[in-house]
Amino acid sequence: MATTPMPVHDDVAPAIDPRITAFESTVEATLLVDPFSDQIVDANPAACALLGYDRALLRQTRASTLHAGDLAALTVFTQAVLHKGAYWTTALNPRHATGQNLQLEHAGCLLPHDGRTLLLLTLTDLEVRRRRNVDAAAEDHMRGGISTWQRVERVFQDIERENQLILRAAGEGIYGVNAEGKTTFVNPAAERMLGWTAEELVGKEIHPIVHHTHHDGRHYHNHDCPIYAAFRDGAVHQVDGEVFWRKDGSPAWVEYTSTPIRDRGVVVGAVVVFRDVSQRREADEKLHAALTEVDRLRERLELENAYLQEEIRIETNPRGIIGGSEAIQKTLRQVKLVAPTTAAVMITGESGTGKELIARAIHEDSTRSDRPLIRVNCAAIPRELFESEFFGHVRGAFTGATRDRIGRFELADGGTLFLDEVGEIPLELQGKLLRVLQEGHFERVGQERTRAVDVRVIAATNRDLKQEVQRGRFREDLYFRLNVFPIETVPLRERREDIPLLAQHFLTRESKALKSNLRLSEGDARRLTRYDWPGNVRELQNVIERAAILSQNGRLRIDLPDVPGAQAPASAARVKADARPAVMTSSEMRDLERANIQAALEACAGKVFGPGGAAEMLDIKPTTLASRIKALAITPRPPHAGHPSRRPR
Repeated sequence: MATTPMPVHDDVAPAIDPRITAFESTVEATLLVDPFSDQIVDANPAACALLGYDRALLRQTRASTLHAGDLAALTVFTQAVLHKGAYWTTALNPRHATGQNLQLEHAGCLLPHDGRTLLLLTLTDLEVRRRRNVDAAAEDHMRGGISTWQRVERVFQDIERENQLILRAAGEGIYGVNAEGKTTFVNPAAERMLGWTAEELVGKEIHPIVHHTHHDGRHYHNHDCPIYAAFRDGAVHQVDGEVFWRKDGSPAWVEYTSTPIRDRGVVVGAVVVFRDVSQRREADEKLHAALTEVDRLRERLELENAYLQEEIRIETNPRGIIGGSEAIQKTLRQVKLVAPTTAAVMITGESGTGKELIARAIHEDSTRSDRPLIRVNCAAIPRELFESEFFGHVRGAFTGATRDRIGRFELADGGTLFLDEVGEIPLELQGKLLRVLQEGHFERVGQERTRAVDVRVIAATNRDLKQEVQRGRFREDLYFRLNVFPIETVPLRERREDIPLLAQHFLTRESKALKSNLRLSEGDARRLTRYDWPGNVRELQNVIERAAILSQNGRLRIDLPDVPGAQAPASAARVKADARPAVMTSSEMRDLERANIQAALEACAGKVFGPGGAAEMLDIKPTTLASRIKALAITPRPPHAGHPSRRPR
């Protein structure tokens, strides 16, 4: 307690506060402590001498700093004084200025002062008291007075009773262990949290009972136990994130402090104060799981956004199915029938006939239209990346996998997955694709966790998958799984009446882009109609775009390939279209194919593979052409002198 000098007048003697006089003059070491801020308010000369500190320095020190090794015991002592008004203990060992731990008795009581409550703390050297008690006992014994020992016994009984009251009132679990690891006491709160009674624990090693195993099942050796370490190294150990095991075998997540207990400078055990934080940990785990789910959904939305932005770049202006022919009307009727269902759809037909447009129309008319249509070009995926592209991967699954990635199936969850050029999927991956279609489950590459998806699949191909099945290049069970509802697209040459409509649609779009006013004349329409369009709608779009760019003074310059039949008269085209096809035998078809291949080989100077080769001219794979040459027993003939070795236009 700081002493404030009082003003002195010539005619009035200063008033002396008797409490200040007693505080200054008492031979007992005394401290004034603010129990709420932990600050030492004042120290009398006896306390300064006992502790070895300057008075001004003590006024700047906290009680917890003075008792750095006994924080738990200091907290128990302070709470006991605040609760009861007075209390004493020998469990606190403050540090002398020289670094030596003192064996002191602390007696505390509450002292109101200047509108606040302070803790008056009296410190007594136990060794000095012991010598005094020995001397007093000897004197009593000499006088035949046994009553002194009876009084001492009653005092210790009262002390034990006070300690038990505090232990029972504490909300945290508290138990003590001796230097052998055996339990010395257990308070009721610990009994409630752990399910063990004090009788079942006291006198037994507590580590094998409540602290024997980590939360993940690993053995917890007592040499690694922070509780036992407290009476081995004499330090306070604070731990969070461990479990105590209840009597029923269930784990209780706890945070605890193990504080060493000293007797005459020797560590004889430890006191453990713990609290059950299972509910808080469960709430933290739920919050973490929720945040993880939010991160997953955010990543999915980011990927969907990136994917849709890519689709917007590819399809700058969405196009519908345009045409008035019976073939187009039939296709639209099929779309209307299958769209509301969840059936898999197989779209077949030549390249450039609008298979993706049909897939989009099915998706937009379905109940999944609020979710994205995810397109996968199976022909553009490297063989080794198919599984990752379809199902995703986790970080470190393979070289280059620096972060988790969502696959197209997970991206299309709740929506539609369009597998373009499905015939290009490697045979070894077709089984995994079949499993997803049948069961709706998959695993990311490098992860064992099974994920469920709800995806409608629309496949498209320009191959004859029946032949691929027969040749062993496509799984028959996967073919039947995909081919639930087949839709065949009609090539443009078989619906010529749609050509002017499509051409005008493309021209209108290009006119807006070029900010010009271009029109399709009847002559242009007739010329476009006479052409066979081997590239179908895609080729027509390219021709119109090129014509718009080359246009001058509002007139189109339509540039069609110079191939036989492109400029045939309309009457000849009608006669050709109306003529009945000649029926050929299998032998005639074989001879025709042989002659066609031989003509291609001659035109390409016997070259089969690569640019300008016969395979390119015939628009078939080089390996397929090689097998047909072998099957038809064709021997390539040397080219004529001066014959060009490139494909003629």
